[in-house]
Amino acid sequence: MNEQQSLAYVSTVADALGLTLDEEQVQRVAAHLQRTAAMADLLSSAALGPHDEPAALYCPAPFPTHDMNQP
Repeated sequence: MNEQQSLAYVSTVADALGLTLDEEQVQRVAAHLQRTAAMADLLSSAALGPHDEPAALYCPAPFPTHDMNQP
């Protein structure tokens, strides 16, 4: 997404959400959007495999065996 596309996108979304942004605010939001997109591109290009995000580390709390409303 180039600068003009980012500016158009931010203006359109702001209008759709009923947000009033002046030109300076639109430019700042568009700059942050472009920076975020660049970071996402870097992450997307990283060679990651399933072992890089081990889901086995998730350990939910045990389900309570007694009524929480009674003392």
